[in-house]
Amino acid sequence: MPKMKTNRAAAKRFTVTKSGKIKCNRANKRHILTKMSTKRKRHLRGADYLDACDVKLVKMQLPYC
Repeated sequence: MPKMKTNRAAAKRFTVTKSGKIKCNRANKRHILTKMSTKRKRHLRGADYLDACDVKLVKMQLPYC
């Protein structure tokens, strides 16, 4: 049986922690930031963890992580 391929787009966006959670970056941090408050931008800076409903989809795309 051939090896499974990792989805490279998903591999660049998500990392799997040791406990099995999936870490990702937050959205809404690219442009049109002048109207956003400093507090909001500061909270978007840190990483986030994926919701439980999306974990199964991402783990299928990252078979060896």
